[in-house]
Amino acid sequence: MALRINDTVPDFTAQTSQGEIRFHDWIGDSWAILFSHPKDFTPVCTTEFGAVAQLADEWTKRNTKVIGVSVDPVEDHTRWIEDIQTAGSCNVGFPIIADEGLEVSKAFDMLPAEAYLPDGRTPADSQTVRSVFIIGPDKKLKLSMTYPMTVGRNFAEIVRALDALQTSSGQGVATPADWQVGQDVIIPTSVSDEEARAKYGEFTTVLPYLRKTKLPA
Repeated sequence: MALRINDTVPDFTAQTSQGEIRFHDWIGDSWAILFSHPKDFTPVCTTEFGAVAQLADEWTKRNTKVIGVSVDPVEDHTRWIEDIQTAGSCNVGFPIIADEGLEVSKAFDMLPAEAYLPDGRTPADSQTVRSVFIIGPDKKLKLSMTYPMTVGRNFAEIVRALDALQTSSGQGVATPADWQVGQDVIIPTSVSDEEARAKYGEFTTVLPYLRKTKLPA
């Protein structure tokens, strides 16, 4: 069954590069980003793990935990982390789930239920394990993105999307295309003009259904 926006994400117990976790307990009261990979020691994924590690301070500022998933054992993850740190000049401080049995990949609908890893497999056998899931403290899915193996993920966009999600959920607003922190936000159509003035102050009406305002700094 497909995992959709606002669904509660699967809970599971798994071994990681930092020991065993129970996923929902690991999230706790934080936001979480789970990002998946089809195999260890692959070039694009190595650069992605480095990019996530380099953003450690940004995740902390946003009360967000990050966790990787790859369909290889913990022993491989441990060796791969050394390569990631060498290539990215970074410290990998977050865990990587060992999804050898594909339980997590299947639970998050990245692989069909009948999928298995053949002997001598290549990354192509699990190429759809290339998704990013942003999860709220309520354990519900807020956003997902899936990439092909040949296209590295843009983690600046993932940070931007996380900012937008936290702003929209915390302030009761929406964000326009290409929105960045500090720019005008959109007042929901369910809010009347009178309610909008009381709640947000002055606003600009672009169209009857498109009203923009600036949030307090």
